[in-house]
Amino acid sequence: MKQKRTILSYVIYLISYSIGCCSFAQNTPYYIFSPTLQTAYSEVFKLKINSARQLIAQEKSQTAFSIYVENYADIVTLLISDEKRMYEQLSDNQDKRLDVLEDMPANSPYYRFLQAEVRLHWAFVKLKFGKEIAASWDIIKAYRLLDENAKKYPDFLPTYKSLGLLHVLIGSTPQNYQWVAKLLGLRGNIQQGLREIRMVIQKDKIFGNEAQLLELLIYAHILSFEDRENAQLLQYLQAHEDNLLLNFFGVTISMKDGRGEQALALLSQQPRGSHYLSLPIMDYLRGENLLQKGDYGTARTYLNKFLMYYRGQNFVKDTYLMLFLSHWLAGDETAGKPYLYKIDKVGIAYVESDKAAQKIAESFRKGRVSVQQKILMKARLAFDGGYYDAALALLKPYQEQQFALPYDKAEFQYRLGRIVQRQNQPIEAKKHFERAISLSQAEGFYFGATSALQLGYIYQSLGKNQEAIAYFRQTLDFPKHEYKNSVDNKARAALTQMGVE
Repeated sequence: MKQKRTILSYVIYLISYSIGCCSFAQNTPYYIFSPTLQTAYSEVFKLKINSARQLIAQEKSQTAFSIYVENYADIVTLLISDEKRMYEQLSDNQDKRLDVLEDMPANSPYYRFLQAEVRLHWAFVKLKFGKEIAASWDIIKAYRLLDENAKKYPDFLPTYKSLGLLHVLIGSTPQNYQWVAKLLGLRGNIQQGLREIRMVIQKDKIFGNEAQLLELLIYAHILSFEDRENAQLLQYLQAHEDNLLLNFFGVTISMKDGRGEQALALLSQQPRGSHYLSLPIMDYLRGENLLQKGDYGTARTYLNKFLMYYRGQNFVKDTYLMLFLSHWLAGDETAGKPYLYKIDKVGIAYVESDKAAQKIAESFRKGRVSVQQKILMKARLAFDGGYYDAALALLKPYQEQQFALPYDKAEFQYRLGRIVQRQNQPIEAKKHFERAISLSQAEGFYFGATSALQLGYIYQSLGKNQEAIAYFRQTLDFPKHEYKNSVDNKARAALTQMGVE
């Protein structure tokens, strides 16, 4: 299944890539970033955690930067492992480190900046483990620290990297939640945030590369990722071939944008060795990619390998669904059923892919899935992998009236619309999306919301802004569905870009 991931999970390391040797840090020994700690930070950034911890241990005195890099190592380990028990063991470190940082001299722009970074680190970890309220308060406090820092030290560029990110995230919040942000004093919009991030790209050689990657992730997960951004991504990855974390992001961005062959190529280039932190999620991604390509047997090999080594709680339900599909789509439903009936018993339904997996499994168990869903599922997977000709060939022999269920009819129209849209046939795509909306409205199928979103993009590209705005607003008006958060965020982001509050 196409994996839906929040941008918050994907940019945790970006938010923390923010320590440099600029003159601001030299006014007190507490804020000197030593060469050893710089190397340690670089090692964490590459997922060479053990090496980083050894370097941190070499520092004779505790500084703001030693606390920061140590915290960064913990955060990256927690996000990669996804282990609840480890989170419970390490979570007390947040308050301990903040207490030390708050007692350090306040006459440096790093004073507030580092406290904000630590809070953001833990906020994203808390979100990953379902602690939304605690995470929200950390984000609010981090925002206020960064906003104050920008006023007090307007020329301190690292502030705008993190503050710019928050401005983008706040700006993409759906309209019905905007009043909460304003009530709490949180301000921002996407254009403002992008300007701040681009300022860092253009003016700061220390943080320019990181800010550029942050911009790419925003385009991939909130805005629209086009060939220009993809070329920048590949150039960036080529310049950092030994960085496992960047390779991971390259794979996920490629898969999200339907570039399956590119993702497989990056997976084959994955840096390897015992000095890297174990990253079983890469086997999950490869298994998902191979399922999209129709290589069911090899997909199962990687999905089972993922389950063997992964100790986390997210993506487990989705993995079991993909294992079921690998048998069902190959015509062996009997072999797949044990995986189907395990979905309710494993992992948690927190990320969108796991929520969708649980809903699909329930439909299968209750006999709500028609035989015709098999062709629709094959087309969906092929499309998600970027195999558009194969996806179209699967659907072309069919007409809407050949599908008995309203859900299948709506999906058929939506899938056709997406395929021809990617094949640069926007006029043809419009007809399918309009029909999908009509078929979805009564029952609240998510195909209606996603079709409205794509129609918004089409009209926006044609310069018909009023029509685009109407469809983006229609996207937001659809009732709750399994992809509402991500779809609404994209619609809200598009409206913000168009100057619509």
